[in-house]
Amino acid sequence: MRVQQIQMVLAVLALSGVVQVQGGVQEVHNVYELSGQIAHKARFSTDVAEDKYTPPEEMDPQFWYDLANEEINKRLALPKLDTKMAKNVIMFLGDGMPLTTVTAARILKGQRQGKTGEESSLSFEKFPHTGLSRTYCSNAQVPDSACTATAYLCGVKTNIINIGVSAAVNFNNCTASQDPANRLTSIAEWAQNAGKATGIVTTTTLTHASPSGAYAKTANRMWECDTDVTNYGVDASSCIDMATQLVTQTPGKNFDIMFGGGMGKFLPKTIQDSHGKAGERSDGVNLLSKWQSQHKGGVLVSNRKQLLSVNVSAVGNIIGLFQSQLMKFHIDADETYQPTLSELTEVTIKKLSQNENGYFAFIEGGLIDYGNHYTQAGYALDEALEFEKAIQLARDITDIEDTLIVVTADHGHAVSIAGYPGRGTDILGINRHDTDINGVQYSVLNYAAGPNQYLDENGQRIPLDGILGDVDSIAPSYIPKDQGVHSGEDVGIWASGPQSYLFTGVMQQSTIPHLMAYASCIGNGQKFCDKTA
Repeated sequence: MRVQQIQMVLAVLALSGVVQVQGGVQEVHNVYELSGQIAHKARFSTDVAEDKYTPPEEMDPQFWYDLANEEINKRLALPKLDTKMAKNVIMFLGDGMPLTTVTAARILKGQRQGKTGEESSLSFEKFPHTGLSRTYCSNAQVPDSACTATAYLCGVKTNIINIGVSAAVNFNNCTASQDPANRLTSIAEWAQNAGKATGIVTTTTLTHASPSGAYAKTANRMWECDTDVTNYGVDASSCIDMATQLVTQTPGKNFDIMFGGGMGKFLPKTIQDSHGKAGERSDGVNLLSKWQSQHKGGVLVSNRKQLLSVNVSAVGNIIGLFQSQLMKFHIDADETYQPTLSELTEVTIKKLSQNENGYFAFIEGGLIDYGNHYTQAGYALDEALEFEKAIQLARDITDIEDTLIVVTADHGHAVSIAGYPGRGTDILGINRHDTDINGVQYSVLNYAAGPNQYLDENGQRIPLDGILGDVDSIAPSYIPKDQGVHSGEDVGIWASGPQSYLFTGVMQQSTIPHLMAYASCIGNGQKFCDKTA
């Protein structure tokens, strides 16, 4: 029966000009497939093909003319900020956030509001200037979060797995990573040298790859504590782990704010942390006690209540470690215990704003990446929506005249939206307007690689009804792997505030911190202030 079905489908396609038996370029656009009717024809149903939904107002061309005028007027009304310096810079990093995830999150946002979704916008999509970042690293066509962090925070591309050191350093080579000629400085250090306040915020761990780009210098992103260094066959007594670097070295020890997870990396195995788990360090060092001894007015917080109780005007530096390891997905977290990214952002800005010279803040939505690695698109999209809420809050509570906000991603993920689903199709569900060649409907979101291919005993795709739709559903993938993989396409950059016009066009990822430094007149490179002096 399946052979007969395939023959019938091919006949329909041939009539549409899709299949050509002669040589040459084959036509690929089939109106039956585009309209969603091929799905019904492939099932040999006598039912009338379901029409795709069109919002009534969009049937009138004037709707689009009015929308275009509205967008033109918004741009014309923007303040002319190319004559102003950025006193403050906030960099928001969506880890593992390809443009597909941005689009899908936009749709989910609208659908949660009862709309079809496609017409919605994320907060940062409303920023006036947009560009693309090229994410490859010195020895990698598709990067990781370590070499990319070195690019967008230190301004130099390096080898995959490296942080804060040049491409002259090979994996796990501690000696080369300690050579001063190979060690880099970050925009956080440039800001500190200019007398500005600094802070790092993440939903992963403080020693994870992305935030570590602001302070660490290492030949292995996994050297988060001394135990990790030893586990990779390196002498931890001579090779300083990242948690120790953060607490004892410049610029980490000078951060005014450090918020994230990963408390275990700072405590010895003999001590139970604030979350009821043993520390991970083998050297017996309590880095949190050391940090507190260095910051007499400093405060350590470990839950939401403690964080929101802090009077930022009455304390010095603040370190917040809200889980033993990674922070939990927003959906799974106890909202009374773990603060949201927006809450972390608000406290960070309030504290850093006390510095009259301005500040630099790095704020990461780090679990977008984990949702995509798990091929659980619902988690990735929800994290992206938490990310965009934090960005909206930041723009609302800062002055666009003196605060530059730059939003970008470190790398993409191999996820796609495909198959001509109709307007309003559940972004986490099944494409009801198309089928594969065997007449089986498929997911709206699909990953190139991942744990679930959803095949029967004969290797054929199975129907996904009852499998997809929940936020924790595992999306289908083509290549069997234990998890999803990064992708190598360019990622977006969105900017708002002084000198934001610089963040347009296609640029090397390593140019981003130099542009932020230019706008805020810090570092050793070109500066906006040089032009106005």
